[in-house]
Amino acid sequence: MLETSAGLGQLIAILIMAAALGMDAFSLGIGIGMKGIRLLHVLKISALIGIFHILMPLLGMYAGQYMSSLLGQVADYVAGGLLILLGVHMVFGSFKSGEDRVIDHRSLLGMLLFALSVSVDSFSVGLSLGMFQSNLVFTVLAFGIIGGAMSVMGLLLGRRASRNLGDYGEALGGVILLAFGLAFIF
Repeated sequence: MLETSAGLGQLIAILIMAAALGMDAFSLGIGIGMKGIRLLHVLKISALIGIFHILMPLLGMYAGQYMSSLLGQVADYVAGGLLILLGVHMVFGSFKSGEDRVIDHRSLLGMLLFALSVSVDSFSVGLSLGMFQSNLVFTVLAFGIIGGAMSVMGLLLGRRASRNLGDYGEALGGVILLAFGLAFIF
């Protein structure tokens, strides 16, 4: 029974982290959506974000597993520290002007750069998770599906919402990652 509750706890933690990482795509998607976006572009951008939210944590997890074998017990503190730094970065980044961060979404290069920019955080989280034992397939699929879904929601909401909601969404995602980082350390 204890093993089942621990597994359920890990499942919930991964889903919450996936949602926190998706906040970046959601909040920046609102900014792009406010500039005007066609539904076809919503699908293309969201699919790319989903793919990058799978690839980046996957790469991070493999690197994290390697680092864990090198660092041993210190790995928990390194992983927690990375999540704390990432969370703080997301919180402070939410206060930046949205115009400075939104790139042209109409070109293939623009879509790729946007998807990469909102997925880089997933690499860091994957690096942290790679230092622990987690279900690899479930984790990367959860990150990809939730990241893609949140970008769809952000892009569509951006077509009819105010810009301030996006800033709060990114800040909330940063606070969640910061809390998980502290939980890993303590």
